[in-house]
Amino acid sequence: MPWRKLEGEVLQNDLKIEVEAVLKREQENKLKVCIGSDSQVKGIVTEFATAIVFLRKGSGGFAFVNKYVSKRLYGIKERMLHEVSDSIKYAYQICPLLDKYNVQLEVHADINSDPNFKSNIAFKEAMGYILGMGYTFKAKPNAFASTYCAGKVVS
Repeated sequence: MPWRKLEGEVLQNDLKIEVEAVLKREQENKLKVCIGSDSQVKGIVTEFATAIVFLRKGSGGFAFVNKYVSKRLYGIKERMLHEVSDSIKYAYQICPLLDKYNVQLEVHADINSDPNFKSNIAFKEAMGYILGMGYTFKAKPNAFASTYCAGKVVS
């Protein structure tokens, strides 16, 4: 599935071209970008989605989303780390643009920081992966890009 706006409109250009257009257009709005991924097991397939959320300081935001389906079966830890890997992949692609326009980036993991939840099994690895790549790390309950935006696409 191609990248689209959260409302459904398909992006007409390559992701980097669309992101740069946003960064140019929104320069006066003090943007912050948050990237997060989520997944949902649906029978014999797993749907993965990634959201790139553009937040305007004090005045809302918007998102670009992408979804794909895998026929591979994943254990919970592997699936959580696959989500993080997807987020890192897109963060890496757009990071030079964010640096060029001096825009802060956070990578959100749909992993609970509370050890009483199953997803916590991948917490330390996800945090290490994201921080090791030099990005700011956020996990549940503060990971809205993955939990709500990407989660909406696969739910």
